[in-house]
Amino acid sequence: MTTTAPVLVLLDHTPDGALRGPVREVVTLARELAGNAGVLGVWAADAELGADVLADLGALGVTRVHRLVADADTHLSAVLAEALEQALAAAGAGLLLTVSSFENKEAAARVALATGAGVVTDADGLEVVDGRYVASKTVFAGTWNTRCAVTAPVAVVTVKANAVQASPAAAPVATEVVDLAVTVSAVARRVTLVERVERPASGRPDLGSAHVVVAGGRGTEGDFSPVEDLADALGAAVGATRVATDEGWIGHDAQIGQTGVTISPRLYVGAGVSGAVHHRGGMQASGTIVAVNSDPDAPIFEIADFGVVGDLFTVLPQAAAELRRLKG
Repeated sequence: MTTTAPVLVLLDHTPDGALRGPVREVVTLARELAGNAGVLGVWAADAELGADVLADLGALGVTRVHRLVADADTHLSAVLAEALEQALAAAGAGLLLTVSSFENKEAAARVALATGAGVVTDADGLEVVDGRYVASKTVFAGTWNTRCAVTAPVAVVTVKANAVQASPAAAPVATEVVDLAVTVSAVARRVTLVERVERPASGRPDLGSAHVVVAGGRGTEGDFSPVEDLADALGAAVGATRVATDEGWIGHDAQIGQTGVTISPRLYVGAGVSGAVHHRGGMQASGTIVAVNSDPDAPIFEIADFGVVGDLFTVLPQAAAELRRLKG
């Protein structure tokens, strides 16, 4: 079933104006839900909206993009939330979809508070049932699968990366760009952005949206080189448990878990990861789970699709070497 109102999608992009990968997945979901009502986009005008991006959006079926021209910095969640609130009104949309990230979840909560919308975060599925949006998501450290029906007139949903397979529309459309002048309140201006520092590029995929993740835990004993080597052989992102980040073996931005990044890659490889509840809550939605641990009683083997009882410093280099051999 589809909706009768347009669906609005926040178009996350890099500082140089490139669409972030998971946006295509969210737009695909929006197109399936919107039907003939159409998919509209929201673009923060801190980066140029180039012709190549417009062509990409047209291929995905986005009919119109509201380019936010704000009188404050949309990198601040309070400012972005008020801008999204005004974009929802301008578009006449009944649903706002965003990629599930720390920043977007905070903005979604603010939009819901201001508008009375129903909000669901970290959804891994969304459909229209009897005129209502019904989202599916896992809760309680991945131990329960739930379905959440939004009863408010407007829904705000953040969608996990890799929850949807991105695909083009049946026929491309011409994407119209409309500037939306946004004026934010004094409340949203209470915080001032002093400086932004972009994280140095590692050449690896972003952890939150990667299709393949290799994670290291206490068993690495601080040496992440086998983890990184296998990740590079797989074209994967590198993650870690809370113990590894707390010990300073790797940055906290690599932490997977309830208080870290929640991931749902198609393939997760855990090396020296015990499988504590905190970590499992952040990766249990992975498509295929492979565990490498020298302890045959490690809890991660309870949820693993494939398990290797062995020393990660032996297993991972062998796996990386064989992958490279197969690739030629």
